[in-house]
Amino acid sequence: MKTLLHICCAPCAIYPLRILREQGDEVYGLFYNPNIHPYTEYKKRYDELEKYAGDVALKIITTDDYPMEEFFRNVVFREANRCDYCYYSRLRYAAHIAKRGKFDRFTSTLLYSKFQKQELIRDVGDSVGKEVGIPFYYADFREGWKEGIDISRSLGMYRQQYCGCIYSEKERFYKRPETR
Repeated sequence: MKTLLHICCAPCAIYPLRILREQGDEVYGLFYNPNIHPYTEYKKRYDELEKYAGDVALKIITTDDYPMEEFFRNVVFREANRCDYCYYSRLRYAAHIAKRGKFDRFTSTLLYSKFQKQELIRDVGDSVGKEVGIPFYYADFREGWKEGIDISRSLGMYRQQYCGCIYSEKERFYKRPETR
């Protein structure tokens, strides 16, 4: 199987990459994440992935485009449902790249995080896969959560503390004052 793995960051790629390779897949990585803000955070994640990919002989597909504005245009006034658009835009892009690159299927490291919405990712992946004409591979990679964290720490990888969007960064720190 030739599998395209959409990757949000290097630490989240460790376990899914190992599992896919153990299954005998020829894996290529895709870094497409206009949801990551600010740009300095995006760049840190990309640079860490590029370094890791070199260490594990993973070919990475990327783009020079960083359509942050498109992300904001599609989530403003819909912040409570921003993950829907975020998953859709990234997985749809991955599906198109997989189709164009003649991959057998595509998947995502989003399925590794215990903080992501698994059922929504699965539904969106299946939907865009059908729309584009390329199968979405669902696997619950969360069982390797601790293993991936331990390995990324032992490698001294940059580990971010939020999913990437500025809204989740705000949620990390800002707590609404109680109303009286």
